[in-house]
Amino acid sequence: MQTSGNTVLITGGASGIGLALAERFLKADNKVLICGRRADKLQEAKDKHPQLYTKVCDIANADDRIALAKWVAEYHPTCNVLINNAGIQQRVELESASEDWAYYQNEIAANFEAPVHLATLLLPQLRKQPHGAIINVSSGLAITPGAWVPIYSATKAALHSFTVSLRIQLARTNVEVIEVLPPAVNTDLGGAGLHTFGAPIDEFADSVFSDLSAGKQEVGFGGTSDRLELTALEAKEAARKMYEGFTKRSLLL
Repeated sequence: MQTSGNTVLITGGASGIGLALAERFLKADNKVLICGRRADKLQEAKDKHPQLYTKVCDIANADDRIALAKWVAEYHPTCNVLINNAGIQQRVELESASEDWAYYQNEIAANFEAPVHLATLLLPQLRKQPHGAIINVSSGLAITPGAWVPIYSATKAALHSFTVSLRIQLARTNVEVIEVLPPAVNTDLGGAGLHTFGAPIDEFADSVFSDLSAGKQEVGFGGTSDRLELTALEAKEAARKMYEGFTKRSLLL
């Protein structure tokens, strides 16, 4: 994809992968818009990078998504890149799940409903631009699910499927459809300290931006994109072994 001269909207752009990508797009001479639930985190990002444009938005809420799209259309009509990055990851033991349904539904809404809705809301604007792109941040767990985060893994699998369909539908248009499949990355996704073992955020973001610049449509790191070539049986076996490893590590803590 074209990686300079864009107007880029990044959901969940105030921290983690979203902010790391925002920094790289800024450095490459792009106008960058970020949104997130917390005004204080958005302000922290803007204090660090005054050229950012920020918007408070809970992407799990449909009304907020509609308001975000209207804000983009009115104040940033040149927006040509949507990065669906925001997400929630919750560890759930399904046999002892005790939260109200809203707790689990919020994860589904943020991780899958929001990217689908935002893509449909913003596609008319993206189609008006000379070069458009939708970048969906799924996960390596979309292919080999992490059974300790079953809802998260399922939403990312759904997002992967949606991305493939969207790419086929838009193949003859000016809008590229790209999927980024992160491994575990050292961010606060799911809670502080849970992913300290993950890939360094800067190393990951540099690699992703390089692959975007090279025109890749399926962008992985540490072999996550290779999982797309696994057979169904291989993916199931990998998921089983991953859960065994997770369980053993948990018992050692």
